[in-house]
Amino acid sequence: MVRGLLALAAVVGLVIECVEGNPLVVFSFFTIWSNAAVAVVLGLGAVRAWRRQPPLPVLWTGGVVLCISVVGLVFHFVLDNPSSPFNQADHFATLSGAKAVSNQLLHTVTPIGVVLDWLLLTRPAAFHWRHAAQWLAAPGAYLAFALIRGALLPATSPTRYTYPFLDVADHGYGGVLVNAVVLGVAFYVLGLLLVTVDRFRPAVGPRENRISSLGAGGLK
Repeated sequence: MVRGLLALAAVVGLVIECVEGNPLVVFSFFTIWSNAAVAVVLGLGAVRAWRRQPPLPVLWTGGVVLCISVVGLVFHFVLDNPSSPFNQADHFATLSGAKAVSNQLLHTVTPIGVVLDWLLLTRPAAFHWRHAAQWLAAPGAYLAFALIRGALLPATSPTRYTYPFLDVADHGYGGVLVNAVVLGVAFYVLGLLLVTVDRFRPAVGPRENRISSLGAGGLK
């Protein structure tokens, strides 16, 4: 049920964003990519757990934990932080109604919920050290997408570059490359931290009551 509710939260946030804006622009953000992954992976995981089927591959589910964690961390500590050089807090403060709801769902509810689901509702010791590097495929693919998209759009497009630290017009390709390397290292370090925590965290709750097993090869 927990995973189903988290998948639903992601879907509601995505639907609001698409209804309130241009879906082609909406789906150009890493936040949206990550929440779409939450909706699919946790939704499938919930169905498979209900049917008592084997869990999804840990490479998928762990990658979702990493990506959505980064979404929450970057939003709260970089984009919505007045002390950050990439601060956009004034923009987020103007959101109201459905947009404010979707903002909270996509940047706060799903990141916290997915991490708690992993910590409390899965068996430990399933992640491997190699996963930290393999999980970089998703942000790497997004970086390529964002830069190609930005190069193809006209300079007057207000959403040419989706994040200020990827804005080639402001930082040049050299500056964006530095930012991308810093973020890539942060992704990798966070991935290693997830693997470390997974290896040493205790199992929570009786074994027979756990929804699905990371130890058996996947979660959710």
